Amino acid sequence: MLASVAVAVVLACLAVFQIALACGAPLGRYAFGGRHERELPRSLRVASAVTVLLYAALAAVVLDRGGTIDVLPAGTSRIGAWVAVAIFALGALPNAASRSRHERYVMTPTTVVLAILSLVVALGPAGD
Repeated sequence: MLASVAVAVVLACLAVFQIALACGAPLGRYAFGGRHERELPRSLRVASAVTVLLYAALAAVVLDRGGTIDVLPAGTSRIGAWVAVAIFALGALPNAASRSRHERYVMTPTTVVLAILSLVVALGPAGD
């Protein structure tokens, strides 16, 4: 399913962004409320690294549900796809409420697109 591949591609791009943050890239204005204009403090760098693992898990679930890969039991990918929808839909809220204009204008639409694409995958036929 094309929507599941699109979710994985967007998550891969976000993973690269989070890795850059974890490595000290001066992109703090785009993440974690934009409180740190440039480089993130150590604790948020660790959070960025952990986020990459979450993105990988979400991508695997959505790709499995969409039929691109087959690594999970059908029930797990079905429930996981709905969890992905919830994570992205709820994630759009703090992004939209962020004091950082950069985060609001870049991350809010990104999470909304992820929520919509994940919903398409969750509602679609199982790929198994």
